[in-house]
Amino acid sequence: MSKPSAIIIGAGIVGLATARALAIRGYQVTVFERNERAVGASIRNFGMVWPIGQPTGPLFDRAMLSRSIWKQVCAEAGIWHDEVGSLHMAYHDDELQVMAEYADANQHLRDCTLLTPAQTLQKSAGVNPEGLKGALWSGTEMIVEARAAIGQVAKYLTEKYEVQFYWNTAISRIAYPAVISGNNSWEADEIFVCSGSEFETLYPQLFAATPITKCKLQMLRLAAQPDGWRIGPSLCGGLSMIHYPGFQSAASLPGLKKRYEEQYADELKWGIHVMVSQNHTGELTVGDSHEYGLVHDPFDKDFINQMILKYLRTFTNLKNWQLAQTWNGIYPKMTNGQTELVMEAEPGVTIINGMGGNGMTLSFGLCEQIIAGRSNS
Repeated sequence: MSKPSAIIIGAGIVGLATARALAIRGYQVTVFERNERAVGASIRNFGMVWPIGQPTGPLFDRAMLSRSIWKQVCAEAGIWHDEVGSLHMAYHDDELQVMAEYADANQHLRDCTLLTPAQTLQKSAGVNPEGLKGALWSGTEMIVEARAAIGQVAKYLTEKYEVQFYWNTAISRIAYPAVISGNNSWEADEIFVCSGSEFETLYPQLFAATPITKCKLQMLRLAAQPDGWRIGPSLCGGLSMIHYPGFQSAASLPGLKKRYEEQYADELKWGIHVMVSQNHTGELTVGDSHEYGLVHDPFDKDFINQMILKYLRTFTNLKNWQLAQTWNGIYPKMTNGQTELVMEAEPGVTIINGMGGNGMTLSFGLCEQIIAGRSNS
């Protein structure tokens, strides 16, 4: 009996996660990517696998499933990863109150606790001690170096599961069971469209009728810290608490948000909240901002980067502030509050998209759940 076959369009994290979920179930998987390697949002991020940002329940469970898959893939493929956890720092009583409420609501549901200033500084030498009132510690966060890891996952899928990749091959049309690129076509039992922010190419009418937009974010990288110095956990300021839905369990959050809207009006206008993670070479990835729309200014705004760095200085105490790189990424985002878009474009063709900024955190879990649900395995 021949293997079932699947074609996947897009070699970003969603496409790779779908490929893995199918390959482990015995599918012959072929992936088509329009570029010679993945160059979109999947490589332009913090590399954070970030369960703390997800609300307790199905999304947190999905994030933890993703994390376990990331760990397995990284271990089997020799991909660098660091289970560092995260710290959100409090420098005001209202920030500490939100963190206390979060820890109280979640302490039996996930690995988190409220720390004193002394305990915080023991966790990380990168925290600004001045005015520190405490921090929320979470042990569930993990870092990969996204710009390397995405390509390494593709290589792993090829070597372990014989997944075939066609790079530099833009699929411009689907006529199930075929996908077409120029004069060439390929067929499979199932087709998955995982094209990220380039969703206009295939099924444009369908996407035009879908509540989906794009988000541009600006990010920075600081040079390697000296002498192997490490910040330990990923570090976050208070603004991150009003960005991620995981914190909505805290009753005091609306009051904190109101203060931020007055004190940080310019930052919130540009969707700025600030986090920093460290890769294996000691470099620091810093971000980010959020601008929404179907078309974006291709040029970065220096004042946004400066606001990010200014806020970063309020909660960190770094050794080297030399700027090594700046860039932007663009990801698809649902506008109706949904956390993803999974739909049948036509019989045999499934679209998986719209993960917002949670692709690294949720894709492996989501695609595992989708494929497991279809095959009941």
